[in-house]
Amino acid sequence: MEKLRTFLELEIFHVGDYTIRVHTIFSVVLIFFVTKFIIWLVKKTIFGKKKLDIFDHKNLSGLFQVIKYIIWVISISLILDTIGIKVTVLLAGSAALLVGIGMGLQQTFNDFISGIILLIEGSTRVGDILEIDGEVVKIEEIGLRTSMGLTRRDIVVIIPNHLITTNKVINWSHQTKKTRFKIDVGVAYGADIDLVINVLKKSASQHKEVVDKESIDPRFVNFGNSSLDFELMFFSRDVFEIERIKSDMRKTIYKNFQKNNITIPFPQMDVYLKK
Repeated sequence: MEKLRTFLELEIFHVGDYTIRVHTIFSVVLIFFVTKFIIWLVKKTIFGKKKLDIFDHKNLSGLFQVIKYIIWVISISLILDTIGIKVTVLLAGSAALLVGIGMGLQQTFNDFISGIILLIEGSTRVGDILEIDGEVVKIEEIGLRTSMGLTRRDIVVIIPNHLITTNKVINWSHQTKKTRFKIDVGVAYGADIDLVINVLKKSASQHKEVVDKESIDPRFVNFGNSSLDFELMFFSRDVFEIERIKSDMRKTIYKNFQKNNITIPFPQMDVYLKK
């Protein structure tokens, strides 16, 4: 026992009044592994078979991130205290430096605060479909500084969190279970309007991703320069893949127009030459 005590008191590093002994290293290592174990335990509790019923599944990831960061902050504070560095003294002594760093990293801190807001508030969650600056993305991961999204072209984008919390963002996942979309189409002058409306309604009803078939609403909206303009209104639940659905529907409309001798015109310009 005496040998063990002597070994633990063995001096490893010494500068002035500052000394690191073997037991200090052991304490730091112990705190580190205890922290890892606690985080593992929390993760098993949250994502295990018996998940917390008070939280929605999409909120669990955000909840775990917040808890993990809090645990690490406490752990780092304990490690600094163990090796003899007082956090309050460190902050006071480096106040001027921290001010300079803070000014240089202002946007980064803004992203951190925004990340905490996203994780706690829950207004944006993993799996939500957002429209940011005209780009539609599905949120795959929410981090403390940045979030990761997937576009409709299967491109992974890294989004600074402040863009989500401070910009105007459309969250399509906050809509009802079905969302209304439209397709614009023009037909040649002289076409039977009632026939066009019937063909458009039939074309939309043939697509399996269109819900509430009774609400399909073709409309004659305008007399265009070269065409009679219609719009086809329909409901769908698949917001993220809606462009693919529209593409399929346009192909169906075109084929049905051909079967019914309905022409889709193209812009034309007549030029008259005077002698």
